[in-house]
Amino acid sequence: MTLAGYEIFALIGFLFAAYAVIANDSIQTLGTFLASNSHRPWWILWLFAAGIMVGALIFQLFFGGGDIADGKLNKIPYPEGGIQWWHALPPMVLLFLTRFGIPVSTTFLVLTVFALSGGGATEGVMSSMLIKSLTGYVVAFGAGAVVWLLISRAWEVWVGLTRDDDERLHPLWTVFQWATTGFLWWTWLLQDFANIFVFMPREPVFAADGSVEMMVFKPEIIIGGALIMAAMMAYIFKTRGGEIQKIVLSKTHTTDIRAATIVDLIYAIVLYYFKELNDVPMSTTWVFLGLLAGREMAISFVTALRERGAAMMDAGSDAGRALIGLIISVILAVGMPWAATGQMPVF
Repeated sequence: MTLAGYEIFALIGFLFAAYAVIANDSIQTLGTFLASNSHRPWWILWLFAAGIMVGALIFQLFFGGGDIADGKLNKIPYPEGGIQWWHALPPMVLLFLTRFGIPVSTTFLVLTVFALSGGGATEGVMSSMLIKSLTGYVVAFGAGAVVWLLISRAWEVWVGLTRDDDERLHPLWTVFQWATTGFLWWTWLLQDFANIFVFMPREPVFAADGSVEMMVFKPEIIIGGALIMAAMMAYIFKTRGGEIQKIVLSKTHTTDIRAATIVDLIYAIVLYYFKELNDVPMSTTWVFLGLLAGREMAISFVTALRERGAAMMDAGSDAGRALIGLIISVILAVGMPWAATGQMPVF
């Protein structure tokens, strides 16, 4: 069954994935930005973020050869039999979990079913995604811990004493935060576009050695996707992030523009490193949680702003919920194709 030339389940999967990914992962990326700019009109923040998103898509269209996934779908071709119902169901589950504030990895929940049901073409992709994501968590945890161990004694005390004196902060802090957020948002988009556009048809471009060099999408898919996601972002920004935003607000001083800027800068650097490392998709959610966990642990060890037990409990709770999301992803990826076809996926 098709609609406007596209498979109906592909359109359903794309729409649900677009909203769920934006509502879940983008808030983990832009959450500190929204928290520290809560005094500004939502539409100004939306224009800023939506403009960067559209710019990233247009850049990939004209300068990236039309590969808006930035190589992250090179090992995940469009299913030979088309998009089935079991491909479209995980984004709906993701949307449900997001409403309860569970920080689920969209990479695992959306891409796992493609990675495990693609036969020999996607063999080994799941394990590569898992290894890269775990490495990202550890690196982000270490980066957050080291930076805040070095600066937290003076930094967090200073922030805590002056957090209500916004008019006394140097204007460059605002410039620095918006520039850092822009860099982070751009880098994150090139990681997570794959989770949204995996439902759309694409054509492989092969390198001289026969490997897939990139996956090319039609211009109408890119432009249409940009308009749809911009509209969805308007709703998310108007509601100030929804349930996932509560995770950000629960951390120490994340509503302060200075602390938020440092968090965003470290997050952006870690994501950029892994984006350039290889074309294997990874969970940006795990990187985000690792960074916040490392930061909270360092603050609890160096300052008296938070008890160590509370910080460890907080980090463990976030990691536990992320693990639940991974388990749900694997169950869906294995169970749904098996129930429909009687064949077990290839790990």
